Amino acid sequence: MTIKNKILKSLILGAPASGKGTISSRIVMKYSVEHVSSGDKLRDHIEKKTELGKEVKSYLDEGKLVPDNVMIKFMLAELKKVQNRPWLLDGFPRTVGQANALWKVQPVDVVLNLVVPFEVIIDRVKSRWVHLPSGRVYNIGFNTPKSEGKDDVTGEDLIQRPDDKPEAVQKRLEIYEQVTRPVINFYKDKGILKEFEGRTSDEIWPKVTAYLDSIFQKL
Repeated sequence: MTIKNKILKSLILGAPASGKGTISSRIVMKYSVEHVSSGDKLRDHIEKKTELGKEVKSYLDEGKLVPDNVMIKFMLAELKKVQNRPWLLDGFPRTVGQANALWKVQPVDVVLNLVVPFEVIIDRVKSRWVHLPSGRVYNIGFNTPKSEGKDDVTGEDLIQRPDDKPEAVQKRLEIYEQVTRPVINFYKDKGILKEFEGRTSDEIWPKVTAYLDSIFQKL
């Protein structure tokens, strides 16, 4: 594989709660790339109650995806801020329309797809806690915080997201299967998609590093 611009543009895919946040944070630390998470950025807008935040919240409260036109405009603007640095895009694109729009402006070099059984995901979110400002994710019994209910880095409170309730996750997985699955095929057709199967992030991570090490050696 040849990276034409020598600045790696990468993308991570996977169902909700498949470990994208955990794997992404490890990639950022190991390879010094910029993490561009659509979820983190949208939650920041929701928390600050911006106009975009209010609009996004109305869709999420109904269990719907944010419309393509809103997401495309927002995320392309975010990517412009990091265009001279290697980046890892997380949470976008989620539809073929979004993937096409991204490809025209910022064609990615590498797409990582995390494949985790849905029953594992549903069981996992029952014990998932999040530090909202940073997006750090903890799982009781797997990646347990050092102090109960507190973020390891800041000591601030952890929360459980409303969209992490099992019934909400089930609905999100159904939407993912219907809407986002074609995005995987989009990147397969481009010849840049690599899949990593496993039940936990620790199981998947060595496979990801082996692949990315080979990519970065070519840069």
